[in-house]
Amino acid sequence: MNINHHPPQSKWSTDLFECGSNPATCFITCCLPCVTFGQIAEVLDEGKSSCVAEGLIYGVLMTFSCHWIYACMLRERLRTKYGLPSDPCNDCCVHFCCEACALCQEHAELKHRGLDPSKGWIGPPNVPPRMPPSMERV
Repeated sequence: MNINHHPPQSKWSTDLFECGSNPATCFITCCLPCVTFGQIAEVLDEGKSSCVAEGLIYGVLMTFSCHWIYACMLRERLRTKYGLPSDPCNDCCVHFCCEACALCQEHAELKHRGLDPSKGWIGPPNVPPRMPPSMERV
C-alpha cells in the first residue's frame, strides 16, 4: 500500500520562453503587465475578483518593485489548480527573473484550457449558460 501516492502532474502547454507565440499577449505584457496580470487573476478567481482591481494592486506593487511576490502567489494557485509542475524553478524565482515570460505562459495555459483571460471570466468552458429564474421550466 503506497500512502505517499501523488497524482501525476500535467505539463505546461507552452514553455516559459515561448512568450512570442502570441505576439499580442507578449506586446501587452511587455508594455502593461498589470493588464495581463489582472486578466489572469480574474479568470483564475472565476470572476470573484475584477481584472481592474487586481491590475491596480499589481501596478501599485510595481512602484515598490515587489509585484513579483504577488504574481508568484497567483502562479502557485494556477499550478495547484491544474496540477502543473514548478518548472523550470520555483514560482517566485520564475517571476523575479522573467516576469513577462511567466505572465505570458500563465495566460497561454488558461487559453489552452478553454479559458480566454483577454475576454474576462465568462464561466467554465463547455458549460451551457444558466437560465434566469424567470425562464426555468416548470
